[in-house]
This record gives sequence, C-alpha cells and structure tokens, in this order.
Amino acid sequence: MTAVIRTARPEDAPFLAWCILTAGRAHLARGWYDISLGLDDAGCLAALTQLVLTETPSWWRWDRWLVAEADGAPAAGLAAFGSTAFATSEAAMTEALSGLGWTLEQIGEVWRRGAYVFSCTSQAGDDHESWVIENVACRPEHRGKGLVAALLARALEVGRAQRFPDAQISFVIGNAAAERAYARAGFRLVEERRHPDFQAAVGTPGLKRFGQAL
Repeated sequence: MTAVIRTARPEDAPFLAWCILTAGRAHLARGWYDISLGLDDAGCLAALTQLVLTETPSWWRWDRWLVAEADGAPAAGLAAFGSTAFATSEAAMTEALSGLGWTLEQIGEVWRRGAYVFSCTSQAGDDHESWVIENVACRPEHRGKGLVAALLARALEVGRAQRFPDAQISFVIGNAAAERAYARAGFRLVEERRHPDFQAAVGTPGLKRFGQAL
C-alpha cells in the first residue's frame, strides 16, 4: 500500500500515547510504562497522553514524531530525535504527572520501579550526537503493509538532512519482528546488554542496540 507519511500534530496525542505503550511492551505482556507507572491500560494511556503534550521538549513530545496514515487515520508512528533529547526525560515526566495530581514522592516511585531498564540502556559514543528512533508501533490491522518500513525510511532521511553522522534504535531482546524490520531498514547490531534485574522485571534478559551510518 502507499503510505501517507506526515509530521505529528498535538491532536495525535492519544495515538502517540498508544504507540509509546505498545512499543514499550514489544512482544511482552508488560513493558516499562506498565511497570514504572503502576497503572492499568487506561491510566497509562492518560499519563502518556499528558507526556506527549508537555511544554518540556522531551523525546516523547508530539513534535518529535512521524505518523503514517491509512484511510485518513493514524495507523503507525515513531519518534525520531537527536540523542541529547533524553536529558529532559525527568523534567518532562514530572511536568506530565504533576499535571495529573501526582506528588513528587509518587513521581520518584516511577523512576524507582523503572530503574531496571537503566541496567541495559546505552547510547552511541560521547563524542557526537546521534539520530535516535524510538517508540515504533503500528495498529494490528495495518501490520504487514509496509507502513513501518516507510516511516523508518522517512526518519532516516530526516536524520541525514539534519547531518547526523549515524542513527541508532534499541529494542528488547526477543522482539523478532522489530529486529527483522530494523535489519531490512539497514540497521546492524552495535551492542547487546543483559542484566538479571531486567530479566526479573519483564522476562527477557535486556536490550539490543542497532545502528547505521547516515
């Protein structure tokens, strides 16, 4: 099918929240957002919608996203951004959850519950900023139609146009569908990290990071 790719808009926030939650779960029953937020599906989606709409310019915010439309409605999405955007994660989460009435103590518990993920996270070398792709997700009824491939191709074009030297993408070990899609887009294994805390939290040993030169 022919994908219609566009930049995201604020009104896409509920769909982008769904992308974040779905990508975080990957092939698993529960992902980082389920565990760290400690909420049911509706609660997670409400919190993530606020996270997409923060004034803080984080890697979650709507203006970092590309959306693929099918039949005039969002069907797949991903976030693409420079790696320095990770630095505002805590500020963005605090803004989003404070707006929902969470206390600073409750927000601190989010990072405590989700601390396992940092045992396996990594980024490219400290000598440069990389182009990062995250939160790749597609509605089940539109999978296998080339939407994710089209989004990845466009995201890489944007990174090249902004003169980033390389791109990276991370995913949980065992997510075979993601690994195949990213390999087809030209990514190759850069690093694999495993830790027992990660295994205990979600049932898979850690993360793979793929990369490619731009």
